[in-house]
Amino acid sequence: MPFSRFQLLRATTRSPWTRDFRHLLPVPKHFAIKQSFYDPGVKAVRVKDRIKFWNVVPGDRVRIRGDGSGMIHEVLSINRFTNRVYLKGTIREPTKGKMPVNKSVHYSKCQLLIKEMEKKTESGTVEKVHVFARRIGVRDAHWNPEFRRFDWKRVVLASIPAHVRRTAGKEIVLPWPEPETPPKPKPNTLLDTSSETVLKITYQPPTFQPSGKAKSVVADESAYMKTLFNPSPRGFDESQPMEPHLAKELSNPHSRAKKQARWQAASRRKSELLKKFVARELLNQGDRTAREARAEAVFKWRQQMEDERKAEKKRRWFTADRLAKLARKGKRKQRKAEKQKEKLTQLVLKDAPNQVIPGSSKQRRAVVSLVLWSIYGGVVSSRLFNVNCWIRFIPIPETRGEDETLASRSCKLDTPLDEWSKVLVGLRIEILSFSRW
Repeated sequence: MPFSRFQLLRATTRSPWTRDFRHLLPVPKHFAIKQSFYDPGVKAVRVKDRIKFWNVVPGDRVRIRGDGSGMIHEVLSINRFTNRVYLKGTIREPTKGKMPVNKSVHYSKCQLLIKEMEKKTESGTVEKVHVFARRIGVRDAHWNPEFRRFDWKRVVLASIPAHVRRTAGKEIVLPWPEPETPPKPKPNTLLDTSSETVLKITYQPPTFQPSGKAKSVVADESAYMKTLFNPSPRGFDESQPMEPHLAKELSNPHSRAKKQARWQAASRRKSELLKKFVARELLNQGDRTAREARAEAVFKWRQQMEDERKAEKKRRWFTADRLAKLARKGKRKQRKAEKQKEKLTQLVLKDAPNQVIPGSSKQRRAVVSLVLWSIYGGVVSSRLFNVNCWIRFIPIPETRGEDETLASRSCKLDTPLDEWSKVLVGLRIEILSFSRW
């Protein structure tokens, strides 16, 4: 299975075990492309330079080749893609833009510590000598199904100083280091449950009669509900467990058995409905054959199934929130229409240059034609359909009295101009708005 870029960035591990050999797979070239300036770079050596069986693992003690001090370090972690070994306790000094990290060395520079020996010097004193492995071999590599990892034996082939001598049937096998167990956090007394609370008995199951005559009676739900609102009619046995009263509420409505039962009921309903359609069409067969009648019944049945599916989809769409939202939108539109109507009804116009007082019949007809021509930009016939025009009729004081009360009418311009001329006698007109239907 291929690995991802995130797994490649997290390839450094503190586990000494090898669970797979995916580190031997080639790294895609696009992994090295940085998405941003702060994106960490992906590093990996060539596939042929990678190590299959790692004999230097976290927990081992090693010495660095070429280190004059001869200091012994402990391996903290390893990276199988870069062949780097990170040492514990050695911190690289932080630089500009880089965080302090543990020092790392190449795998080939690590010499594994075998053991410590006591050696007598020429002066007769005893000093300790560290024996390091110069060459390490792999023996009996196999897959361990119990721990789900690859296991093998680390065999010392050569050492410094020359302590290992190859003899027939005898090899020095290096044991694997024990992995460090992470420290367990201290228990929080505020979040943990005390032992007294755990051991406290808070529920006693009901006792059942073993005899066949006296059977335990399940508590009646209706009787329990009656006692809540009217405790006087009949006493309720409070010794019964509470679960029978809430069996319906506590049961899972989406269990596998209940879903299967609902599906089976729906399937039976569909098959019975199909039989009814077929029987109805065969009863009213007429000039059709039985096959044609069955085909017609199947077609009608499918149409009804499709209509039911759409109706159910629409019903599920109209949730309580959506219905409330639609109601709010309807009320808002109604208030808006009422406000607009009120504005047009209570509108008061002052004398303006665009108001005309028609005189004779010909002048009234000319004014109406001129107004309609200005609206439509062309010749207007005597009857106009599908047009709604709001016109203000202003009474003239010298002809209609001193009453300045204004009236607003909504008229369709689908009447002859003669009738308009009768309406326009003694009125000043002004076109407020018009719209096509």
